[in-house]
Amino acid sequence: MNRTDRLYGLVEELRAVSPRPRSARRLAERFEVSVRTIERDLVALQQSGLPIWAEPGRTGGYVIDASATLGPAGFTLDEALAVLIGLGTLGRGPFRHSARTAARKMLAVLPDGEAARASALASRVHFLEGEDDVAAPPEFAAALRADRVVRLRYQDAGGTESVREVEPLGSIGKEGQWYLIAWCRLRDGVRAFRGDRMLTIEVTEERPPQRALRATDLAIPYGRLRSAIED
Repeated sequence: MNRTDRLYGLVEELRAVSPRPRSARRLAERFEVSVRTIERDLVALQQSGLPIWAEPGRTGGYVIDASATLGPAGFTLDEALAVLIGLGTLGRGPFRHSARTAARKMLAVLPDGEAARASALASRVHFLEGEDDVAAPPEFAAALRADRVVRLRYQDAGGTESVREVEPLGSIGKEGQWYLIAWCRLRDGVRAFRGDRMLTIEVTEERPPQRALRATDLAIPYGRLRSAIED
């Protein structure tokens, strides 16, 4: 469990037993981390403005106001709408399942009125997609994050199938298509593999060597490459 999920989990755990306290030790056991980590997390939640306080004594612990929720970083309505629209663009991408659950989580922690407003506004935004568009396989995401050699059964533009062992380096999204950028052992070079042409994806146990991806390796003839996270 990453820290963000753990913070949300801590809030819900304390709300579930409120007004009874929950000790840091029990919380540490519940989330399988150290007591010190839990105490740091609770301080962070208190600093964010959540009404959490400590009750001293042998049966004491931490208590939260049962009506409290951990909002998504104090988003404004426009920010919440932007997040929902951004997640909606992933409807046919390899991260579509995670995008749907992320959208539900964000709406769940917004105040009811703001959640309803953001949802209503987002429902007015539509994406025009081709009827024959094929979604990238969800295993694409696993291939990207695994830091392992991946075995692909791949079909090229001409319909020829091949099996490739590749070392994932990143991905590119363009006009609804997703490409896995990887070092191809068969071609001994960087190649782009289109998600909808991946017939099977197998993540092996082999760790690939460290490779640096240079812009020149991609040989993009047009357009500007932009990272998903910009300063």
